[in-house]
Amino acid sequence: MFIAITLDLYNQWLKGFPESSRREDVPVIKVAVTSIFVDDQEKALRFYTDLLGFAVRHDVPLGGGARWLTVVAPDQPDGVELLLEPNGNPIAKTYQEGLREAGLPVLIMRTDDIQREHDRLAALGVRFTMPPTPTGPVVSAIFDDTCGNLVSLQQPAG
Repeated sequence: MFIAITLDLYNQWLKGFPESSRREDVPVIKVAVTSIFVDDQEKALRFYTDLLGFAVRHDVPLGGGARWLTVVAPDQPDGVELLLEPNGNPIAKTYQEGLREAGLPVLIMRTDDIQREHDRLAALGVRFTMPPTPTGPVVSAIFDDTCGNLVSLQQPAG
């Protein structure tokens, strides 16, 4: 889900939260799994593993041809899992198509060298709808994941 946040909050997120905003009496809650709708799980699996380099974390048959299929960044095997969720539900399909038609990425990924990744992925046939472009505190590029989604790739500016 793409959530627009103010530039100030975004800058705070990029820098990390100040110590004064942390409370010792509040348990730490972390994101474990987030999902994106895909029009074809097998195609999505190939894209996210073969092209982006993610690793399969879970691949559990659910019946009816669906799977609980998650991938993780290769350097974060215990990090946030990305669930490649079938968009078979009409509401999911409408939501996915609406975001795409509006040009809104469903996911933001981070890299240390956006130009290198842009060039590498473009050479592999990934279609970019926006090349690396300065956008405030980050340089952003947007690409098509071939499964119905736009994805933003970002690098901190400077």
